[in-house]
Amino acid sequence: MKNIKMSEIKNITSSAAFADTKPHYELLDGLRGAAALMVLWYHVFEGFAFAKGSVIETFNHGHLGVDFFFMLSGFVISYAYDDRWRNRCRDVSNTSNVSNTSNNSLTIWSFFKRRLIRLHPMLVMGAFIGLITFLLQGGVKWDGSSVSLHWTIIAFILTLFFIPAYPGASYDIRGNAEMFPLNGPSWSLFFEYIGNILYAIFIRRLSNKMLAALVGVTGILWIWFIAFDISGYDMIGIGWTLDYANFFGGLLRMMFPFTLGMLMARIFSQRSTVNRQQTFFSKNIFWISIIILFALFSVPYFPKTSNISVNGIYELACIMLVFPFIVWFGAAGTTTNAFSTKVCKFLGDISYPLYIVHYPVMYLFYSWLIKNQYYTLGETWPMVILVMAVNIVLAYACLKLYDEPIRKFLSR
Repeated sequence: MKNIKMSEIKNITSSAAFADTKPHYELLDGLRGAAALMVLWYHVFEGFAFAKGSVIETFNHGHLGVDFFFMLSGFVISYAYDDRWRNRCRDVSNTSNVSNTSNNSLTIWSFFKRRLIRLHPMLVMGAFIGLITFLLQGGVKWDGSSVSLHWTIIAFILTLFFIPAYPGASYDIRGNAEMFPLNGPSWSLFFEYIGNILYAIFIRRLSNKMLAALVGVTGILWIWFIAFDISGYDMIGIGWTLDYANFFGGLLRMMFPFTLGMLMARIFSQRSTVNRQQTFFSKNIFWISIIILFALFSVPYFPKTSNISVNGIYELACIMLVFPFIVWFGAAGTTTNAFSTKVCKFLGDISYPLYIVHYPVMYLFYSWLIKNQYYTLGETWPMVILVMAVNIVLAYACLKLYDEPIRKFLSR
């Protein structure tokens, strides 16, 4: 990182963090948590659409929270690890200040261990909660056909080892072709793992110019894939199943924002905040960013014209034009009072647990909607409030009672 003044970034790291973990960008932590809540809100309306067999009609673009996660992940990983690799050469453009101190140097294996400790315990918990909710639903597929217990156990074991299901597999126990039928959103972590592997093996070695070229190539391919609707979905919400279009589409969906986040982290300079006059915008960047994200996700669906996906082009514009500015200004800013600091800390802490454990609860919610033929928020708002609250409490409980203790133990 170039001339980053670490004193400008408050140390709000978790008690389970490694001893040499760098201080967090507190606003980015808060925005990640806000995006997780928006994904949860999006899935509420997905349930209404699922119950009546139609497309999502409200909060249409909430799935873009996942793309925002990918960009944040690339930014944070580059910030946290770029200067720690053992024997890493200086960037030819001299835009990175690389430290090779023995205390911070990394090997590929030590990097993988860190990422597994950070990500995998909650994936295991998500699988366990998914198993419980599947059995509570009666152990049946969405079409009502029963699933034998041994295939349920096989699906659980494969999820523990993060082995995805292919469409039509006997261990696709919900019959919806999800990669991980016990916990659908785990698909994004599947691609996140791929991104981490690619980063450790070769992306970290790229000069800034080569990284920019990689961003450009993946961006062009992504535009082609979405604008011409190669998947047939007329949207960016792909990657959740293991067919041809979803795998390569999901890979592009991860690679563009992930590598763009890395490039932004490399060229980020704390000069953007030094001696900057405190304006209304800079003081309230966190809340303004949340409003912008919510507004972008709430824009109505755009009908498809000819062979061009207008809806997909809009979502591409959100990712390529708006998200980078939000991440940049979020990294450049700091919280300005105790309340916003606590909000960002709380949201940042629960963001990953909330994302990874909420969908098993949503399965129960969807089943309840289908059984009772409820199709609107007006009919179900008390239950929706309960579902939201249960997910937040469950995420916080998993964080404090399971995730942080086990990561602290494994980090030793």
